[in-house]
Amino acid sequence: MSDFSWSDYGRAYKAIFDAAQTIGSVVTDLTKLEFTWNANGILQTLKAYKGETLIYTLTFDWNPDGTLRSISRT
Repeated sequence: MSDFSWSDYGRAYKAIFDAAQTIGSVVTDLTKLEFTWNANGILQTLKAYKGETLIYTLTFDWNPDGTLRSISRT
């Protein structure tokens, strides 16, 4: 993955999408990513779909200083 600025949303989302394709080294043929944001405008969840089927959800947990604490997958 190449370096990018988070203000460059198009490249950032593509990088996330590309990385999500290889999570667990399993090709999932993802067709859609759905994002939700918390009240502060910070990424809360990322849902990955193949067609209409939800493949997994990533939930992001943030520290008070705005740094990423953890990502959990369900």
